[in-house]
Amino acid sequence: MTTIEFEAIPAVQARQRTPGLVVMKFGGTSVGDTDKLKRVAERLVEARESGAKVVAVLSAMGKTTDELIRLAFEVSPSPNPREYDMLVSTGERISNALCAMAIHDLGHEAVSLTGSQAGIVTDGSHTKAKIVEVRATRIHEALEQDKIVLVAGFQGVSTDTQDVTTLGRGGSDTTAVALAAALGADACEIFTDVAGVFTADPRLVPGAFKLPYITYEEMLEMASSGAGVMMARSIEIARSYGVKLRVRSTFVDGEGTWIGEEDKAMLEKAIISGVTHDTSEAKVSIVGVPDRPGIAAKVFRALADAGVNIDMIVQNVSQDGAATISFTLPKTDVSIATPILEALSVELGASRVEHDPNVAKISLIGAGMKSHPGVAADMFDALAEAGINIEIISTSAIRVSCVISAAHVERAVEVVHARFQSFAEERVNG
Repeated sequence: MTTIEFEAIPAVQARQRTPGLVVMKFGGTSVGDTDKLKRVAERLVEARESGAKVVAVLSAMGKTTDELIRLAFEVSPSPNPREYDMLVSTGERISNALCAMAIHDLGHEAVSLTGSQAGIVTDGSHTKAKIVEVRATRIHEALEQDKIVLVAGFQGVSTDTQDVTTLGRGGSDTTAVALAAALGADACEIFTDVAGVFTADPRLVPGAFKLPYITYEEMLEMASSGAGVMMARSIEIARSYGVKLRVRSTFVDGEGTWIGEEDKAMLEKAIISGVTHDTSEAKVSIVGVPDRPGIAAKVFRALADAGVNIDMIVQNVSQDGAATISFTLPKTDVSIATPILEALSVELGASRVEHDPNVAKISLIGAGMKSHPGVAADMFDALAEAGINIEIISTSAIRVSCVISAAHVERAVEVVHARFQSFAEERVNG
């Protein structure tokens, strides 16, 4: 039996690898209708006939999850979290069972498993559970019987209550990577509607390049900064457990993009990996905050206790004993944060709380920039020349992010990508 814990251990534990095993994950667009499901079944059979042991993780078909969520809110303005998870977890079970039927018709053995049947054990947080353990006994048994195993993504079972839980946004990616880690797979392949990871959103920048390889750290930054091809939490698991990832198209043959450890030789030549953008955040400012120790801690502790995720933070220089604290947060969290901040504003003696939903974040990412000075200055120059004002700046060793007006985000992506296009070409062509 292979059991691997995720949250409960501080470091990666050694585990037995399963040579020839590949975990293949297919997103909602890849299984959008029964014809697409049949094509996925054919791809899984091809992989099995080539000699691979196959575990597949399928998302719900097309917009199924959105429809289930719509039904939930038609019935109740505030759905019970346990019952909500019971409802929205059904979409993945449907697609996996249908795909297993198609595989049987192609002459191969397959078995579909729910998250709990597959041994995905989570904490008890409904709608945003975290995987704490994978008990892969049943999957191993099916693989030993030469079956293709299909696992419903996005879901598990609480170790405390035995209730069905869901993993939140990007949950099927997380399921696939966790299974690859627990099973010791050779690779985890993420099949989607794009050919790989690009240097920018090709819908905004037609000249964007597909990257042949990107590091875990770069992909983490890109995922956290708006690139929707994979969710950050799945990349974190892959990095922690050394899971090799590949993002590739369901519909077009190609090598895709590999995600893995840092390649020193490659990074010597490649400064920039991509430009990302995110329009899902809002900016909030607390104006006239008393400038004394403990104020920021009080504000952000209250938001953290309410489960509000904060991204970028800036506090200006105090004038006459008062400062302004500005930060970004998901637009979906504004309704939660507002009453908390209004109450704190009164308690702290601040002037007012301001909200701006019309902002966007643009980020420049590349592991090579930490050894190349001037990257941030070039980015700021490109935005300035386009007449785009910067409201907040945040940096890491391999990322520079700017909050700008949402009205200018497409232009911002274009001009920043154009400024660094030669570096992007070098990254792709070596």
